[in-house]
Order: sequence, then structure tokens, then C-alpha cells
Amino acid sequence: MKILLAVDGSRHSLDAVACVIEHADWYRKPPQIELVTVQLPVPKLPRMRLVVGKGQIQKYYDEEGGRHLAAAKKKLAAAGLRFQARILVGSVAESIVSHARSTGCDLICIGDRGRSEVGKMLIGSTATKLMQLSHLPVLLVK
Repeated sequence: MKILLAVDGSRHSLDAVACVIEHADWYRKPPQIELVTVQLPVPKLPRMRLVVGKGQIQKYYDEEGGRHLAAAKKKLAAAGLRFQARILVGSVAESIVSHARSTGCDLICIGDRGRSEVGKMLIGSTATKLMQLSHLPVLLVK
């Protein structure tokens, strides 16, 4: 079983990490885990490259992504589960689905922030969009 575990450093995403750890013994073999976080792209502004270089932008993605992955990495390592950690850049739901497809994942697991139905209608929800786009089962952990 290969699980894409998407985190953003929030308590909700760490609940998803805990769920994967808690149920890891349900499988014949320990699951392979693709641990990902998604950073939204820095807006492209006219002549921005004159002030901010590609290296600086990449450093920003690496630092922010590393911060979002840190607690999840600690929890998975402490549980003895092996994982590949990656920082993706792009729109969140689309990046998660694309990465899951390209790496041959069997399941996508994310934490749900638990907004009300009205909140989801007004603001939208990454989880809702992910479920609409994904060809894989999506496990939402509350």
C-alpha cells in the first residue's frame, strides 16, 4: 500500500499523520508513505526577477515546506515508518492529485479543517476539490 500523506503543519494535518501511524499495522507490510506539502507559487510580477532570483524563491519554498513537514517527519520517524518527504509547488488539490498519480499511490490521506457547510460553500475547501479531482480514494481525518 502506498499512501500520499499531505500535510501543512496544522493540527488537523498532524491528526492525519497520527491516523496513518495508528493504522499502519492493518497492512501485510508497512505502508510506503509519500509525505508532501504544497506551497502556493509566488506571484509573477513584472520585472520581479530583477529583484528576486530563482534561488531566493526556491530557498523560500524549501524553508516554508520544511517547516510544514517537520512535525510530521518526527512523528513518522518515531513510529518507525519509512517515508519520502517532498515539497510541491502549485495549486494544492491539483498538485496532490498529480503527485499521487505520478508516484503510483493507492490512497490520499489529509486532515480536514472541519468547516461548516456554509463555510465550505463560501470559501471552498481543498478537501472537497481534492475529492472531486482524485481518481483515488481520499481519507479525510477530522
